[in-house]
Amino acid sequence: MKKIVFALLALFIFNGAAIAGGGLDGFLSNLNIQAHADMNGFSAKLSAQFGVPELQVRAVIGTVKEPSDAFMCLQLGQWTQKPTELVVRVYKANQGKGWGVIAKSIGIKPGSAEFHALKNGELTFSGQPAGEQGERAGKAKGRGKGHNK
Repeated sequence: MKKIVFALLALFIFNGAAIAGGGLDGFLSNLNIQAHADMNGFSAKLSAQFGVPELQVRAVIGTVKEPSDAFMCLQLGQWTQKPTELVVRVYKANQGKGWGVIAKSIGIKPGSAEFHALKNGELTFSGQPAGEQGERAGKAKGRGKGHNK
């Protein structure tokens, strides 16, 4: 019976975005399912992906409403190169207004690749540092200024 439950959970995790409606909401819903199934593994993957000590990741998770909110705070901090603590403060001040408002508040411009990735849920949760996951979501595809046009 446990094998069936785990198989269904794995199927839902890998197809969670499509089942949950896709986009950012689907991605975040999928993250919450993964986190609640294995919080230690989720914390370790966040730590590895964003290069933040696991103790700090756990502190962020304990501060935000949902585990996926911790992912978003770390992702926005990475994109803007701002400390996670600052992103968490902005998150708390704008809770309920949406991630687009939070992103704009910390300097992500509407229309930027990062903003589009955010709005479309084109984010990656791999547990691998950004340089090891291939091309990171939210980055231009090498067609911008200075990229061998």
